[in-house]
Amino acid sequence: MFQKILYFYKKYKQNFVMEYYNKVIESVGVRFVKGNNYKIEKPVFVTDYQDIENTAILLHKGSLKFSDDQEGVNEGEILFIPAGRSSSISFGSATKKNEINNENFLDNKRKYLQTVSFKEIKNLEEDCITLVTFEAKVFDVVNFFNSLGIPPFVIRFNDKIASIVEDIVKESEQNTPGKERVIKLHTELLVVEIVRHILKNRLFVEELSTNSTYFKDPRLIDMFTYIKKNIGGDLSNKVLALVANVSEDYVGQYFKMLTGINPQDYIEYQRMEAAVELLRTSKKSIRDIGKEVGYKDTAYFCRRFKMMYGLPAGKMRRRESLINVQG
Repeated sequence: MFQKILYFYKKYKQNFVMEYYNKVIESVGVRFVKGNNYKIEKPVFVTDYQDIENTAILLHKGSLKFSDDQEGVNEGEILFIPAGRSSSISFGSATKKNEINNENFLDNKRKYLQTVSFKEIKNLEEDCITLVTFEAKVFDVVNFFNSLGIPPFVIRFNDKIASIVEDIVKESEQNTPGKERVIKLHTELLVVEIVRHILKNRLFVEELSTNSTYFKDPRLIDMFTYIKKNIGGDLSNKVLALVANVSEDYVGQYFKMLTGINPQDYIEYQRMEAAVELLRTSKKSIRDIGKEVGYKDTAYFCRRFKMMYGLPAGKMRRRESLINVQG
């Protein structure tokens, strides 16, 4: 009898956990940002590589290493870097003499990485990679993989994910009806398969279960939504307390308990993300963008922007313009 009870308990627990992870995945909105095949024209060691979106780098041939320990990625494997996470990366057989920071790398990217077609990359003998960046946000607000607090890691022994990354870039090179729809479907599948890979291999499962507690309290979602809709307005703890219907003294503790960060740090991150989107999609001045996302002092906005992304807002705009032209 005890064994039977234990069996049904385990079955119930498994179903509960599965339902929870299904809810997590269903809540994540996905958007493809860019994808390219690159030949490594010149080896380079980037000390603080990062992107504002999630990055998947598939190594086809050659050498790719990351982190302070310079962990190696094998051919056919994928280096996954969550949005906003920083890591040192060696593209090709780079040494310390090839060392540059992320800002210089982005300014001179064509010097190190040469764009090639999918057909070309299959026949190259030189070091080459496929790189895809994408957005994955919970309720269109929270960067999902970033919020888990997980570091960059290698996706090993997973040909399915490697094929999806290839298919995304292959489709992006086409000029056929339904191209955007197919890319979106592939990118959504990529996110699902990365989550499945994490769960199957028990990578960061504790982070996945503890750092995604925002699914359990609708009041927190109300705050996320209010912050997004009022990004340039008053987002003091007093206002957030009214939104969540908790006391002003408790709201900071409540928010941090469920997210791991205090509300004002989260608000600054969301303001900077909104600023990046305006840099991408509008011709507004840096000053006007700063004001629109809640910064009255332009100089302070610029300092905080560079501190968060590693490069000035003006350079971010030029970089995004270049990406759009190349894409």
